[in-house]
Amino acid sequence: MAANNSFISTVATGLLLSFLIADVESIGVCYGRVGNNLPPPNEVIDLYKSNNIGGIRLYDYNPDVFQALRGTNIVVTVDIPNPSAFSSDPSVAYSWVQNYIQAFPDVNFRYIAVGNELIPGPLAQTILPAMQNLHNALQSAGLHDRIKVSTSISTDVFGNSYPPSAGVFSSDALATLQPIISFLAANGAPLLVNVYPYFSHIGDPNHVSLDYALFNSPNTVVYDGQLQYWNLFDAIIDALYSALEKVGGGGVTIVVSESGWPSEGGHSATQQNAQTYISKLIQHVGQGTPKRPGNYIETYLFAMFDEDLKQPQGTENHYGLFNPGKEPKYSLSF
Repeated sequence: MAANNSFISTVATGLLLSFLIADVESIGVCYGRVGNNLPPPNEVIDLYKSNNIGGIRLYDYNPDVFQALRGTNIVVTVDIPNPSAFSSDPSVAYSWVQNYIQAFPDVNFRYIAVGNELIPGPLAQTILPAMQNLHNALQSAGLHDRIKVSTSISTDVFGNSYPPSAGVFSSDALATLQPIISFLAANGAPLLVNVYPYFSHIGDPNHVSLDYALFNSPNTVVYDGQLQYWNLFDAIIDALYSALEKVGGGGVTIVVSESGWPSEGGHSATQQNAQTYISKLIQHVGQGTPKRPGNYIETYLFAMFDEDLKQPQGTENHYGLFNPGKEPKYSLSF
């Protein structure tokens, strides 16, 4: 098991991880809880604090986690997993804001993500009405300037992504995304996107090299007019910006709501590859992309722990930065 490997001592690893994450503005880590061996929320949030992790993404709204976050100033993204009730009844959104946001005034909420990777799909049409109702509820509470409502999408929304300047949304996705993008632009909210070069590599290893996916390519891989790409992460982000520009969303910022690499369970899923990707991603996000150089990319790493109950079993169970026993899995240094 990769969880038992040790590159350096646990203490030294924790210190290196702390320094690495602290050096980058607002780097976050997703806190998935699909496991039966994970520490209680108060210990998890203590782990965030001791490692100077500045942001957290939550996939549900759990009062025990919110309680542990009180007074920490950790930036919080909280998901609405199923937007159906929020879309059909505005009072649900008002009650939710009152019970889960206003009830915790000393928690630093930044984003509410209405749905995770629901576009395209059967719940896609419920997303925008839910977003509007939640925004109105936040506005009524005087919180709409501080807390932004968005949705988290996957790169399945692409109709084309190569080269990055030719990035467009698929017609199926755009039917839902177009009004959502208009909403985001009107309210100064970002689009949340889950970005995984790992999946692009294993899906087409003959054309998407491991080095290109891992930030290891020594030379330019993709020439796109005047822009040059040596890593796939930048190419994906810039393809998304190109797609946004084509539909009037050029002013909408992208927040990477998930990105990571599994340490075992499948092709190219090794602890060394995961360490390489995560450490280089953390170092890279402050540089921006070829299309938008120097613009910090707010990024949330996936995930805090290996989650033993995630399905299907395999790589999905091995994305954690920490083992369930809270030991770091990687030696991350500059």
